[in-house]
Formats: sequence, C-alpha cells, structure tokens
Amino acid sequence: MKRAILLITFVILSNITNAQWVQTDGPYGGYIQCFVVSGSNLFAGTGIGVFLSTNDGTSWTAVNSGLTNNSVPALTVLGSNLFAGTYGGGVFLSTNNGTSWTAVNSGLTNSYIQSFAILGTNLFAGTNGGVFLSTNNGTSWMAVNNGLPSNRVSALVVSGSNLFAGTWGGGAFLSTNNGTSWTEINSGLTNTYIFAFAVLGTNLFAGTYGGGVFLSINNGSSWTEVNSGLTNTDVRALVVFGTNLFAGTDGGVFLSTNNGSSWTVVNYGLTNTNVASLAFSGTNLFAGTFGGGAFLSTNNGTLWTSVSSGLAYALVNTFVVSGSNLFAGVNSGGVFFSSNSGSSWTGINNGLPTEGVSALAISDSNLFAGTYYDGVFLSTNNGSNWTTVNSGLAYTYVYAFAVSSSNIFAGTEGGVFLSTNNGSSWTAVNSGLTNTSLSALAVSGSNIFAGTWGGGVFLSTNNGSSWTAVNSGLSNTYVFALAVSGSNIFAGTWGGGVFLSTNNGTSWTAVNSGLTNNDVYAFAISDLNIFTSIYETGVFLSTNNGTSWTAVNSGLTNTDVRAFAVSGTNLFAGTYGSGVWRRPISEMITSVEENATDFPTNFSLEYNYPNPFNPTTTITFSIPERSFVTLNVYDMLGREVAELVNEELETGSFEKTFDASTLSSGVYIYRISAMKDGEILFNESRQMLLIK
Repeated sequence: MKRAILLITFVILSNITNAQWVQTDGPYGGYIQCFVVSGSNLFAGTGIGVFLSTNDGTSWTAVNSGLTNNSVPALTVLGSNLFAGTYGGGVFLSTNNGTSWTAVNSGLTNSYIQSFAILGTNLFAGTNGGVFLSTNNGTSWMAVNNGLPSNRVSALVVSGSNLFAGTWGGGAFLSTNNGTSWTEINSGLTNTYIFAFAVLGTNLFAGTYGGGVFLSINNGSSWTEVNSGLTNTDVRALVVFGTNLFAGTDGGVFLSTNNGSSWTVVNYGLTNTNVASLAFSGTNLFAGTFGGGAFLSTNNGTLWTSVSSGLAYALVNTFVVSGSNLFAGVNSGGVFFSSNSGSSWTGINNGLPTEGVSALAISDSNLFAGTYYDGVFLSTNNGSNWTTVNSGLAYTYVYAFAVSSSNIFAGTEGGVFLSTNNGSSWTAVNSGLTNTSLSALAVSGSNIFAGTWGGGVFLSTNNGSSWTAVNSGLSNTYVFALAVSGSNIFAGTWGGGVFLSTNNGTSWTAVNSGLTNNDVYAFAISDLNIFTSIYETGVFLSTNNGTSWTAVNSGLTNTDVRAFAVSGTNLFAGTYGSGVWRRPISEMITSVEENATDFPTNFSLEYNYPNPFNPTTTITFSIPERSFVTLNVYDMLGREVAELVNEELETGSFEKTFDASTLSSGVYIYRISAMKDGEILFNESRQMLLIK
C-alpha cells in the first residue's frame, strides 16, 4: 500500500505556544531486533531506534539523538564506542552511551546493516551488499568481499582468528585473513538461510530459518543438523552461557545442555514467542520479541518476566473507548489498556494471540478484538481473558467492526459477517456486495455502510441482508475509513482524499481543501469537529464539515498516524513508530479558529534551515492565493536533482523537508514558481550548502 509520496506539512501560525501533542507512556512492547551489553548498560535495537536500560530491563529510555534512521537490526561495542547498524541509514557511532549519535558511513556503499563482528581492533559490518571493514572506529570503510557472493550477510561471528559470515540464501563463508578473501563452507548445510551464529568452545553453531540449528566441529568444513526436540526450526538468534546453548525461534526459546544433541522448550511466561534476539547480562538472559518487547529470565529460561516499561510500541492499528477506559490494538502485540489517559498501559492478552489486532469494538459490556489471521476474540471482563468466537466466520482476517443495537458486524477480506449473539456464531451477509474486500464499516441510524478496497461504498438498510453500491461522485473507490457526523457520511480514500455525502451515500463530493496529501487512514468525530489522519502527513481538523482542513500537528514528531480515539476531552492518535499521543481537543479547535483568517498576504520563499545542512533541511514558503506551485532543487550546473512540489495549492504557509542523503557536498539552488491561469505570479531562487 505504501508508495513514494510528497510530504508537505501545513504550518499552523498559532499564537498558543504550549498547544501541542504529548506522547503517552506506551503502549509497551515493540520489535526488539538486537541487544548488546556494555558494562552495566543494556542496549536494545528496535524498529524505532535504540533504547537503554541501566537496571536490567526494569525501565528503558530512548537514546536516539542524531540517529536519523531508527530501524536498528545490529548493535556492537568496541572499547568505549557503541555502534548501531541501521536498515537503510548505515552505521552510527556513539561515544557517550547513546546520548548522541554520528553517522560513520564513508566508503560504506550499502547502508542496510544486518550484523556486526569485532576481531581485535577491526570492526566488520554485514550488509545487504556483503561485508565491510573499518580499522578506525567507523571513520572509513572498505568492502572485503573477495569470494563472497553479493548475498545479504545476516550473521557474523569470530572464533579465534576466524571470521564467519552467514548469508541469506548463500550459506556460510569463512575468512582467515580479516575478510581479504572468503571460502564457501556449506558441506552438510541443507538450509542456506543463516540468521545467527554461536561459538561454544570449539563448536560452531549456525541458526537457519526453516532448517533449525547446524553444528560444525571443524571450523565449518562440515555441518551436522542438531534439531532433536527443536519443534520450531525458524531460528533467529543463538546465545551461549556457560555450557548452555539457547536458540530464539518463531516458536519461542529452546535450551540445549549437550551441544545441540537435544533441545527443550523454555517458554513459561513468554507471552510472545516470536523471538528475534537473545543476550546475557551477567546471569540474566534477555529475549527480544517481534511485537511483545523484552523478557527477562534469571533461571536459564525456566521462567520469563516482561521487562518492557518505557519501550514504546511501534504500530497502533485501532482504538476503542469504554467509559474512562481506552483500549489500543497493536501489531504483533495484542491489546493494551489504559485507564488514566495513557499515563500507563497494560497488556491484556491472556488467551489472545499477539500476531496483530486490527479492529476493536464494544457491545454492551463485551469487548471484541479482530485479528490478522485468527479471527475474532471476545472478552467479557475488559480484556482480562479472551475466548475465540469464530463459528461460521469463514474468513479470519478481520479489518473492521460495526455495532448496531445487538448486532455485531465484522468486515473481513471475504465480506461482511453478522453475529446476533455476541459472536457465538456468525453468518455471511454479502448479497449485492460485489466487492468483498472490506476495509471499513460505519453505522448511521438503521443504515450500515461498508467501505471496500476497490469497490467503493455499499449501503445496507436491512442489517446486511442486502447491499447496494452508493458511489455516485466517489471518484476513488479505495475506501480506507468511514465516519458518521449527524447526517453527514465521510469516506476516506487511498489516493482521492476525503468525500462527503449528506444523503446516505446517494451522492458524494470531494472535500479536500487544505489537505496536502490524499491518502486517508482514519477519522475521529467530536461534536461537529472532524479529524482525519493523512499518510505520513499527520492530523487535520475541519470545523466546517470538510469544507476546509487545517493541520494540527504541533509537537507531533511522528506524523504517520494510523488510528484515532476520542476519550473525554482528549483526542488520541496511534502512530506507526512511536506509540500513542494525546492532545486536548479544545486546544486544537481554538488554535484553528484563532488563525482561520491568518493567511499570508504576499508570496515568499524563506531561507532554508539549517544551512549549512547534513543531510536534511527545511524549506518554507507562503502563497497568498490558490496557485500551481513548483519547488525544485538544482545543482550548480543547472541539473534538477529533486522535485519537491508540483501541484496546485491553497492559500497558506508550507514547509518541505529536503533530504540530500544521496547527494554529494556542495552548493545547491532551490527555486519556486507560482502560476495561475497561465500567468507567472512569483519566481524566486535561493542557495543552500550541503556539507557531509
């Protein structure tokens, strides 16, 4: 669904200096891709940056200043230097325990870092384009791939003077000369997708994805499968403590006390068994999971405890409110609950698989969770425990719910299903529904609206017994969100923006004035105020039924908002990458009303900031009337290097972030042009300096 888009953020010229979003403390969990230990410090590399714990995981703090790419699959320590390998941003160095980071990528021609290894003073980075070596703490890198095919290098390990590389599909390779040359060592290795290595004495272990664990007792000259008792062979992590070997798999943690001859599952208390990373700190064993955060065992995996306080969860899909209780459904983490406006969150997943919760609904005192893959779950006690309620539900990928009296509607990839008995049984209600890929549901009185992916909107006036397409004027039929405000029905589309119907879908009108992007994720309604989230552009508010929209993003550092909830006097926003945010609704309405007439009176192009810059800078401009605007960047030879804006814009002030990470140092020119009815209204150019 994602694609390259223009990111322009509308600037609110507000007089309220303290009007902004605040990040709540959670939900907790997230994707823990790697660990590293440095003294008493435990670092976790996640999908949203690096986190530090100084108290064995009791609490975590984000340490990301200067880390411009936050997906961190690899961490390592060399002396007092901490290195973070990012997915797409290369290598970053911190000399102060993560307080600040600096990119160290000179000579690194592939920026997708999968693994690290240290041999003496040599630092090796495994990337999607082979192995790179730095002999000066990352100041410069050189490729060391002679004999190594251009496979993704997903694992590196050192044993004595030997350096081993595990690749994704190419098997294992050995270098005895610091990477100067490599030799393939795959004899007996029947699975060549290597995610992890471990060394125990003279034994070398390779963890593969789909083939389990292999053992070599001769530096890789030959391998033997050692999987007895390993009931899940998707191995992502290996770690050694004493004579114990632990394997992290998609089915949890396994322990071998006999060099892999046999394995025992050690998952008690591990509520998320998609284990991506393992590490020892002293006698403490840590497991990092995909979606469930971090877990600690102090007894070799016999018992696990969640230690994720402060680890903000990455992706929030859905909300539902019941009184003062706020429930959030997240990706690969299940459901979280807050009774104090997000000041704290608690996972409530007993009986609920944690692959991903895509929809939530409340009917009377019953809480329903729709999941990716596993259908519908019911809790009658606010999430304390859950029960599967899938009888008759032929499709178990649930995108949306709607509640109408005692009827529960579930929108799936195979159409709409109805339950009249709290989920005890479901019946397909798809007559007339010519597109059954459901993405949204909404109720307006006795009318049920279904938004589909490619088929537009359908209406049922008889509880789903029959459906009629209601798409007149709906020029984009990829409907991702629906909302009801009085007699107004809003449809949010992917690529067409927002559409309004005042006659139950009989006709639709586009209402996009002020929206700087037309990919809509979600709606929220508070009285007559409508909020919408736009893909990677943030939150927009309309106080006039969509006639115009204004961005209300002050303080919202992550503008990729996927879900909304109105609870009390606050609007909650669930983001992709930084958990849940909160802002008072009245604050945003006041801000918009105070500035409704505060429009620029002249064309202007401001100096970029910062300048000089590396690698990003912000360009701000204003237009006093609706115009067709182009904003381009050129090098000193007049060659266009970036097109930042090329569209018709409403009156307002705008800012655009220019990313020059792929360009070389030098002077660049940015030029704006505004036209109306073929007449040039404004031309202006300025210079900026990129220093790398």
